[in-house]
Amino acid sequence: MIQEKFKEVLATVLPISILVIIFNFTIIPVDNEYMLRFIIGAMMIIIGLTIFLLGVDIGITPIGENMGSRLVLSNKIWIVAAIGLLLGFVISVAEPDLHILAGQVEKVTMEILSKNILVVVVSIGVAVLVSLGMLRIVYSFPLNKFLFIVYIFILIFGYLAESFFISIAFDASGSTTGALTVPFILALAMGASSLNKDSESAEVDSFGLVGIASAGAILGVLVLNVFVKPNLNAIPDLSSTGKIGIIGPFLHEFPVVALEILIALLPITIIYIIANKISFHQNKRTTQRIYFGIILTFLGLVFFLVGVNAGFMDVGRYIGLYLGEKGNKLIIVFVAFLLGILTILAEPAVHVLTNQIEDVTSGYVKKSTVLMTLSVGVGIAVALSVVKIMVPGMELWHFLLPGYIIGFILSYKVPSLFVGIAFDSGGVASGPMTATFILAYAQGIASSFESADLLLDGFGTIAMVAMTPVIALQLLGVVYKSTAAKEDSDV
Repeated sequence: MIQEKFKEVLATVLPISILVIIFNFTIIPVDNEYMLRFIIGAMMIIIGLTIFLLGVDIGITPIGENMGSRLVLSNKIWIVAAIGLLLGFVISVAEPDLHILAGQVEKVTMEILSKNILVVVVSIGVAVLVSLGMLRIVYSFPLNKFLFIVYIFILIFGYLAESFFISIAFDASGSTTGALTVPFILALAMGASSLNKDSESAEVDSFGLVGIASAGAILGVLVLNVFVKPNLNAIPDLSSTGKIGIIGPFLHEFPVVALEILIALLPITIIYIIANKISFHQNKRTTQRIYFGIILTFLGLVFFLVGVNAGFMDVGRYIGLYLGEKGNKLIIVFVAFLLGILTILAEPAVHVLTNQIEDVTSGYVKKSTVLMTLSVGVGIAVALSVVKIMVPGMELWHFLLPGYIIGFILSYKVPSLFVGIAFDSGGVASGPMTATFILAYAQGIASSFESADLLLDGFGTIAMVAMTPVIALQLLGVVYKSTAAKEDSDV
């Protein structure tokens, strides 16, 4: 199992790492200190993500599956809602991609907008929507109508919100549905959908909860802005990281990150201990295996986040700054497009998704077609997010509003299964490399252009990437529907 995880992670991190090394020897000479920290950071990410994913499989996902199965046995609506609320919060609080985004927000706002506040607010939004989403599954309320209602609220709060908060909100939607959250939420969705006696409806309803959770993250941040109007005039100088030495930054990050992750994983651990005493009654061997999984999750997260914070992201930012200062806009956009394609092709969760789509369409929609559509789509999304930074007056909502309008129009034209898969896949597309390297690259570019505002333009890349599958996969759904209809008419 660990060999498979290692290969997955290696395939995720290696392409961008190799690209950086090629850049270093060709068009972008990187300072030796930065480069050594980047290599150490990449190695720590590979080790950390491998251990983390193994820990999630052994410890975290089984907790979600047990909770999901208890929903079936309880057969009580209020228990479904309560468990969704509780678990939605505690699992989102521990999501590593969310911690990375929140840390970057704290950094660029000079700690005016606290990392912990953002993590908690996003997690509350996720919790409320996961709870409502599980009730939707039980009552078989159509997903496209449910999401339409939720996004109407997002539109209203978005109209009232500041541009910076809109960027953060939609970035949070992609960040909160990561490697920890997705398998857990899917397990809960399967548990809730099995309460539905109609097996075909249950299969359709098991998709969509991740997309609903993402919408909760958006609402959480937008509602925060209704009550909090921070004065965000001070902007940090990102051209200097303030980190001196090679090993020093890693030693500095270790205790800080370890404490954060310990606090983040504590709630889910306590819930498991209580649930096991009251309801699960698992044997000693199973219990020890889950505890071991939680410990692995903790160790993996610490290694991963230390690698990201102390070395990996700085080089992404440096490359963005360097290219921005050189002023060749064509190269900036091309590198962004290349990073987008590499990210998707190397993301293990995307390959799981493409196999899933090929299976549910009985081979009508080929894996290679889905992969090509997604990779080109995400490449364009990252490129457009960089164009947004370079063109004065262009804002994130200029892309998101028409994008989601197209997404919702398509949701009424395609089979329900495609709607669920498409909205679930935003978090799949915006994986760890998007939350780290590509986000840092965009911030570097935003810092180097005088016409750009780091607060307004430095974020939004994750949001653009997360929107891509919503459109791309539903377009494939249209193709599948028309192909199936044509074959039926020929018969």
